[in-house]
Amino acid sequence: MNTVILLAFGFAIAGALWYFVTIYNSIIELKNDIDKAWANIDIMLKQRHDELPKLLDVCKGYMDYERDTLQKITQARSQYQQAVTMDQKAQADQSMTSALRGFFAVAENYPDLKANNNFMQLQKRITELESQIADRREFYNDSVNSFNIRIQQMPDTFVASFMSVQPRPMFKVEEADRTDVKMAFGAAAQ
Repeated sequence: MNTVILLAFGFAIAGALWYFVTIYNSIIELKNDIDKAWANIDIMLKQRHDELPKLLDVCKGYMDYERDTLQKITQARSQYQQAVTMDQKAQADQSMTSALRGFFAVAENYPDLKANNNFMQLQKRITELESQIADRREFYNDSVNSFNIRIQQMPDTFVASFMSVQPRPMFKVEEADRTDVKMAFGAAAQ
């Protein structure tokens, strides 16, 4: 009888340990998925920032009067290059997205620029990158959401607190990026 009780107790301990390890491993997997999702965003941001000097070079001759617009892109690019943390890079990304949106709106006022083949190719490439970045942001937020839910549910919350794991922030859009870009054409633009 004592052997049966000891075996049952041993199986219960082994089962509890196995359950703990399973939860621990799944939390680690979700945490690494978030890091991977952010790394993918970072790669796309780097590609976008690598394309910007080419775009600025093409536009400098056409947009003599738009130094402020070109300077905003340069500043946003510099902000990204100096960013170290995920939050700083996200902020720099939002600045760049806003600057590019304004830039492409201003470019509408320059028919010669819009007819330039290099400009059109670069605009298409950056627009494609923006779309891919948006997709990656969505995947990042899905990963963060799954992680945050998991570490707040019972019994996983006990393992998460043992691991000192904290909820991760979602990638959010600044209020300024939600507003429409103001575009002016012809005489109203001057």
